[in-house]
Amino acid sequence: MATFVLLHGGGDSGWYWHLVEPELRKRGHHVIAPDLPADDERGRLEDFADSVVAAVQTSVGDAPERPLVVAGHSFGGFTAPLVASRLRADVLAFVTAMIPVPGEAPDAWWTNSGFGAAVAEQAARDGGLTGHDDPLVSFYHDVPRPIADEALGRERRHPPRPLSEPWPLPALPDVPTRFVLCTEDRFFPQAFMRRLVAERLPGVVPDEIAASHCVALSRPEELADLLEGYAVTTA
Repeated sequence: MATFVLLHGGGDSGWYWHLVEPELRKRGHHVIAPDLPADDERGRLEDFADSVVAAVQTSVGDAPERPLVVAGHSFGGFTAPLVASRLRADVLAFVTAMIPVPGEAPDAWWTNSGFGAAVAEQAARDGGLTGHDDPLVSFYHDVPRPIADEALGRERRHPPRPLSEPWPLPALPDVPTRFVLCTEDRFFPQAFMRRLVAERLPGVVPDEIAASHCVALSRPEELADLLEGYAVTTA
């Protein structure tokens, strides 16, 4: 048995993980997938981490079952390392996620990472599918339409403060780190993410799923398999 702490991306909620969560639970694991406090205009990244740690303590107490895996999707990549550090996680997993460096504000990540040029390059190859204005094309193209529609209806605005403040840790936590790369991602193109992983997570070889950016909604069983595998290999 393991404990999984699953963090959603910007403008999203814990519901994003609602198909992965039962997959892990039926295998005997504890799962916590909280809503980050996106409605708090004064909230900072540290406050996001505080809210997750509090949710874990409420759910499983001060001694969660080990191994403990913290996974962050998309913008959740900025919060997941903070939570992993505080909980002394056994595994940190980035799920097609932003990888921070010390002192980098999320707002600066887009320019620092070369995101814009990478999207333009891939869009030129695929006829404009990558970076498309329609989220059903760019985010949810392999998600069943009823689930995609519900996801769109659940979108929340993202508070501005966590976007503008420097990432606070001096380094990523010194724990086994994994990266889930989605080969059909039209938001974070795979070539872009491969380069970013090589630059920011030296030595980490991404695990691949043929999925869109919203992999937890389109390939929940495959994603649960990967996450569980991370726990097993660490135990």
